[in-house]
Amino acid sequence: MTPNVMTDARADSPAIEVEHLRCAYGSDIVLNDVSFTIARGEIFFVIGGSGCGKSTLLRHMVGLNMPTHGSVRFSGQAFTHADLATRRAMLKTFGMLFQGGALWTSLTLRQNVALPLEEYTTLGRREIDEIAALKLAQVGLAGFEDYFPAEISGGMKKRAGLARALALDPEIVFFDEPSAGLDPVTSRKLDELILEIRHTFGTTIVVVSHELASIFQIADRVIMLDRGEKGIIAEGRPRELALHSRDPRVAEFLTRGDVVKPA
Repeated sequence: MTPNVMTDARADSPAIEVEHLRCAYGSDIVLNDVSFTIARGEIFFVIGGSGCGKSTLLRHMVGLNMPTHGSVRFSGQAFTHADLATRRAMLKTFGMLFQGGALWTSLTLRQNVALPLEEYTTLGRREIDEIAALKLAQVGLAGFEDYFPAEISGGMKKRAGLARALALDPEIVFFDEPSAGLDPVTSRKLDELILEIRHTFGTTIVVVSHELASIFQIADRVIMLDRGEKGIIAEGRPRELALHSRDPRVAEFLTRGDVVKPA
């Protein structure tokens, strides 16, 4: 559909490499010297308590904010320090689901999903509408193409936002607190949809969340941020961290509510 600027990148490179990243707002340093990698096709969670910098890290990774130090690479290709044209081309390979779905209220669901296709492709109107309908069907919203956001539930808004994030068949999809405001049943269905997307398309998934049910149900690996440390205090598989971490902050966060039981 769109040219893939990553086809020349090394196939064995991680999907994402974050190196020595410092995230700050003015003189206020939120995160310092953060480094990690995310494998292709991995469901990777960024977790931690409120105010630890989860959403800040995500915004710096996708270029909404520029780090004061460090770099981000996608499929081995520099993103943070690339020229504007290269960065814009690389952005076509990302999808982003914001907390509230971030749908345009004056547009139908079909029109919302069509926006990236109108912006980044030369497809005709009929093709764009067909793809938008297909993406809505992929997230379980067939038949709702002409509904407006005010006419659907919160969970449906999240799915419509995901359909838009998938419009350009991205290699990577970022989720910022996808379960926020959802009831447990709807949240579980969204988790199942994320698993289905990874299974069907091999998409790399990056999720910012503090929801334990989602973390233990679908995360392959996590990093945990800490506000006091301004960085990563744990990295690994969530169940292993919950059962074996010697850091009381990690154990307390991952075992609240007695979600994890010893095997």
